[in-house]
Amino acid sequence: MQTFGKALAFAALASAAGAEEIGDAERGAKVFHQCTSCHQIGYGAEHRVGPHLNGVFGRAAAIFAEDYKYSKGLRREGENGLVWDFRTLDAYIENPKALVSGTRMNFRGIKNPEMRADLLAYMRSFSASPADIPEAQPTGVPREVELEPEILALVGDPEYGEYLASECSTCHQSSGGDDGIPSITQWPDEDFVVAMHAYKRKIRPHPVMQMMAGRLTDEEIAALAAYFKNLE
Repeated sequence: MQTFGKALAFAALASAAGAEEIGDAERGAKVFHQCTSCHQIGYGAEHRVGPHLNGVFGRAAAIFAEDYKYSKGLRREGENGLVWDFRTLDAYIENPKALVSGTRMNFRGIKNPEMRADLLAYMRSFSASPADIPEAQPTGVPREVELEPEILALVGDPEYGEYLASECSTCHQSSGGDDGIPSITQWPDEDFVVAMHAYKRKIRPHPVMQMMAGRLTDEEIAALAAYFKNLE
């Protein structure tokens, strides 16, 4: 079934022109906003919820295993020789779980081939292979909400976070699975804290999350972040 799923994903590309030919990087920069909650790209990019995407073209899947914790599915495909290029990235962005079964990437995919082509053209500008490309200009991805340094510096108690997490676990799967609700397992603690404060300040528009975040203190948010960051 896994091989069959990949075959379907790649077959879907046959009718589309190559992203390198039709993609528009300027439009792709706008499409990339769909990715910024998990990925960074450009000068100073770091691993966050997902790995950074600098130099992604031509590199093997799950190559940063020493400093980023990939899903078992993506590690398996990397060991099996999956390399990111226009074809494989296009298939993954269209439907991540069709290309890599067991991926933790909680993204439903982009079905529009032109939008994918634009996105890939933009991402391509941050990779130097196969042609030499000047170093890309910094890409500024501002936080949803600017927090005081004291809040970001709070060190949460993961045991207290586990106690508080019972309400979270009624919707979010602790296994990291995604059944219509995004996983929060192994999020970087800073990303978790920023997201919760964005709900608390009603910047993120989910009424249930706004209500739950509004009941939490800064210390409780830090404790939840510490718990989910290291949850296996």
